[in-house]
Amino acid sequence: MDWKQLLSTKRRRESTAANRRYRNTDLRSEFEKDYHRIIGSASFRRLQDKTQVFPLDKSDFIRTRLTHSLEVSSFAKSLGQNIGENILEYRRDPGFTPRMKEDICHILQCAGLIHDIGNPPFGHFGEIAIREWFQRNLQVLTFHGTPISEVLKPCMAEDFYHFEGNAQALRLVNKLHFLVDENGMNLTYALLGTIIKYPVSSLEVDRDSGDIRTQKMGYYLADREIYEEIERETGTDGARHPLAFILEAADDIAYKTADIEDAFVKGFVSYAKLLKELQALEEPEGGFHAAEKLEEYYRRGREKGVSDPEEYAVKNWIVRVQGFLISCATYGFTSNYREIMNGTYRHDLFYRTFAQGLMDLLGDLAYREVFTSETIYRMEVKEAVILNDLMDQFMTAAIKYDDPDSALNSIDRRMVYFISNNYKNAYHYHARGKNEVEKLYLRILLVTDYICGMTDSYAKRLYQELKAMI
Repeated sequence: MDWKQLLSTKRRRESTAANRRYRNTDLRSEFEKDYHRIIGSASFRRLQDKTQVFPLDKSDFIRTRLTHSLEVSSFAKSLGQNIGENILEYRRDPGFTPRMKEDICHILQCAGLIHDIGNPPFGHFGEIAIREWFQRNLQVLTFHGTPISEVLKPCMAEDFYHFEGNAQALRLVNKLHFLVDENGMNLTYALLGTIIKYPVSSLEVDRDSGDIRTQKMGYYLADREIYEEIERETGTDGARHPLAFILEAADDIAYKTADIEDAFVKGFVSYAKLLKELQALEEPEGGFHAAEKLEEYYRRGREKGVSDPEEYAVKNWIVRVQGFLISCATYGFTSNYREIMNGTYRHDLFYRTFAQGLMDLLGDLAYREVFTSETIYRMEVKEAVILNDLMDQFMTAAIKYDDPDSALNSIDRRMVYFISNNYKNAYHYHARGKNEVEKLYLRILLVTDYICGMTDSYAKRLYQELKAMI
């Protein structure tokens, strides 16, 4: 892979001749234009009311999917600056230019904003609830008397069994912003390539491969043509785009440190608990010595006379850790540069760095103390009830919708009416010329498209209205 092709500024819809005359007055790069398209989109705004960890939390401190995305964007840009400067300084690639470094920073800044834009309401548990709904129901629901699991092609059914927010993000930005035309946000191929963390179809998912690129599905069958265009234009040839490694590292830094900070504020993890966990961590020679840093900030807080030295210590420690992790991810990319550029690197950027043990500990601590707590379990059970009911009602109607051999009853018609015209227009455009099985597959996607576009509050409110609870 080479950077000139990887940083492709092409879009599915190129500027028309009429618009070209105005280019001289617009000094933005193509990637800066991507940034403004994202910021102005309704899907990006909806992230302010989507869960990161704590659904519908009343605290204005706790992170939402929007604030998380802004943090990822910031970390990703910082990593791009560090890595780009390293490539230039050590002349790792003779074709790499200062302009490319600047472009990388803009691409990563944009990618951080949209990396979670396809996630359904209620965080990652929402993804699990939708996947499990399909696993329970595709064998039960019928189409013209035959179980849908038998009607759909294997690749279609597997798309639903492996339902993924990452694949939904690619779909959303390319097809579901049906405003100017069918090309959605019409983002650059370089940016689209960066957000594809898993460049495999649902039939190629292999969690036991040891290769990070096959751990999840990266695109739906319905979007394979778009994926292949991105692959061809950026020259990735089935490998991860190098910037996808950087985006993933930024995401890992953001959520693993933020989860601990939010857990501390919510009372799930105390200063003493965090210190004890860090003291048990085996630090490599020359490593960060995380426990000592935490204690150092606690002593500093006491010396300053702050009202809560434990809070002072944890929050300042988080900032210090984030800087350390950025350095380690930079090293992880630059020390494996050739493998990454050859498409043969199989791990994340923290693998075998000084940060690997600390990253594992932070993830494990959040899982034990937060994600498996009674509080979170109670919320997730409620969320599952909401999503399961919405899937039941909308899917029953969608299966019959646009099928000449099926009749919608009065409730079905109203359920279809509720679905955004934007999504229905996109469905009808992409259903042209398709056979009945392909249309059925697209109608099932129509439901997941609509539900994934919901905010937490809207999903809860719609559920209550449909249940005549308000």
